[in-house]
Amino acid sequence: MIERIFTDLKTAVKIPELKKKILFTALILFIFRLLAHIPVAGVDLVSLKQLFLNNQFLGLLDVFSGGTLANFSVMALGLNPYINTSIIFQLLTMVFPKLEALSKEGEYGREKINQYTRMVTVPLAALQGFGMYALLHGQKIIGNLSPLSLVAMIATMVAGTVFLMWLGELVTEKGIGNGISMIIFAGIVGRLPVSFMQTTSVLEATNIFNLVVFLVMAVAVIASVVFMEEAVRKVKIEYARRISGGKMYGGQSTYLPLKINQAGVIPIIFAVSFVLIPSMLGRFLSQVPQKTLASFAAGLANFMSPGGIAYNLIYFFLVVGFTYFYTAVIFNPVKIADEIKKHGGFIPGIRPGKPTADFLSGILTKITLAGALFLGTVAILPSIMQKATGISTLAIGGTGILIVVSVILETFRVIENMIQMHGYEKFLDKH
Repeated sequence: MIERIFTDLKTAVKIPELKKKILFTALILFIFRLLAHIPVAGVDLVSLKQLFLNNQFLGLLDVFSGGTLANFSVMALGLNPYINTSIIFQLLTMVFPKLEALSKEGEYGREKINQYTRMVTVPLAALQGFGMYALLHGQKIIGNLSPLSLVAMIATMVAGTVFLMWLGELVTEKGIGNGISMIIFAGIVGRLPVSFMQTTSVLEATNIFNLVVFLVMAVAVIASVVFMEEAVRKVKIEYARRISGGKMYGGQSTYLPLKINQAGVIPIIFAVSFVLIPSMLGRFLSQVPQKTLASFAAGLANFMSPGGIAYNLIYFFLVVGFTYFYTAVIFNPVKIADEIKKHGGFIPGIRPGKPTADFLSGILTKITLAGALFLGTVAILPSIMQKATGISTLAIGGTGILIVVSVILETFRVIENMIQMHGYEKFLDKH
């Protein structure tokens, strides 16, 4: 696997178009990491870093903000408002017929929905920005601000989210891989050394057993993610023989590869964006003067704190649910069945058309269950291991490893496809 990745990378840099895309992606990620270290004015960064070091909830939130929250940078909110809005609109397309019809109008419909998503992201980012200010103000990290200064701070965070959203779309359009995943990947990679050093310092103060458990868990997670990302269910497709112009065509058979994990790492990102909301809302409302509401909010925050039983159960089922949901969005059995039928293909023992679509849908439901259960288990495994070893940094590092490995594999799969397409183009040019 590692040898194949290095081979693909060497081949990619020799192709001018691919080399340009890789360099463009690297430039965008460099800009992101640079801006991630420009803090918003009026924040006590020393106290902020200490707070993040001792608070697992904020540390996990920082991972999925792309590593920008610990510095309270101009991109402190990260892509969370955009991700939440995207989920809302994908759910709305299943409820409102007009949005569903718009989503089926090809490129125009997708662009229109994306435009609506961008527009709704702005007020949601402003709301989350105010919530973040209230949370840090309650922890004495940010002092009292005048109304104008508060508006300026929130406007800065909203502008950072919009700019980061634009950078992600640039990567998707002109670079390599999915822009959202790549930016979160860059944030986690930038933060992994910190998490690793924290874990190492904790391990030095414990026994050798915890060190062994940590290393075994890390290797097992990486190996499992690689295995599940590469696992496919092959569906045999045969093509009928036909005669055209005195020549015989078809008659061969091939396979339709259905990935066990069609959704990739997106369900994890979606699930974390949702599962952190109750805890964040609880911490925000616990600062209000009304004692009954504040007490209820504090109880909610404790009930949904990362590492707790309720948090892990809800996190697990959200990952499973979003895996099915996102797989249904990106894989259309009816369209695949129509394509097979149009090219004269059929699945042995299955009639073309709707029966083929139903057959593919049934297979996809079964294999997606395995992929969803795997993702859910790996997502909560670090918390389980944290309880067993007492190492608080495992939850952050484990989830980060899951996303990093998945994004690397997904990105190099895109590079492989581009290399193959380049080979086909060279073949066509020669003929």
